[in-house]
Amino acid sequence: MRAVIFDLDGTLVDSRLDLARSVNAALREVGLPERPEAEIFGFIGEGSRRLVERAVSPRLDLLEAAHAAWAKGYAAHLLDTTLPYPGILELLARLPGPLAVHTNKPGDFARHILDGLGLSQCFSDVVGGGDVPSRKPSPAGALGILARLQLGPDQAIYVGDSRIDVETARAGRMRFIGVAWGLGGSASLREAGATEIVGTVAELEPLLTS
Repeated sequence: MRAVIFDLDGTLVDSRLDLARSVNAALREVGLPERPEAEIFGFIGEGSRRLVERAVSPRLDLLEAAHAAWAKGYAAHLLDTTLPYPGILELLARLPGPLAVHTNKPGDFARHILDGLGLSQCFSDVVGGGDVPSRKPSPAGALGILARLQLGPDQAIYVGDSRIDVETARAGRMRFIGVAWGLGGSASLREAGATEIVGTVAELEPLLTS
């Protein structure tokens, strides 16, 4: 048996617009100017607090208020435009499992998105930011998933789109497959040390089933 652990944002779902719009709403609430959405896309991947911290910088005195505003706004709008990437629904339906999600997005938000998109039933476990003491690139969340499945790292494939995901898989001694359609892109994945990178879901599926 081989487990597949997926990152969420940029790997399974395209959530960039909902995240960026919620960040800009929070910036307006604390009296800061909005940032270009493309700039905010580059802030995504290391958890919600880091996302908002980058957005308010250098006004870190406003971080707590902005993060609270972001969380309230994002909770109401996290499914406005967020959708699975093309082919993901079909891929998940065909994979034998066990499948899990390990993300830096707050766990409650991650589960809400998966529920809303009809994906929850595909996964035996979902671990997000705040569910474990340390966020990625710590492999603690992924290793906890494997422990509950009674599997070792050598029985897992970690699928993600960013440098953080490469580092997480490396730290957990798991095989890593990078997806180039997400937030990081193939060049960033290669720079981080990824050796297996796919550009489409069709290319990914045989690597997860062979």
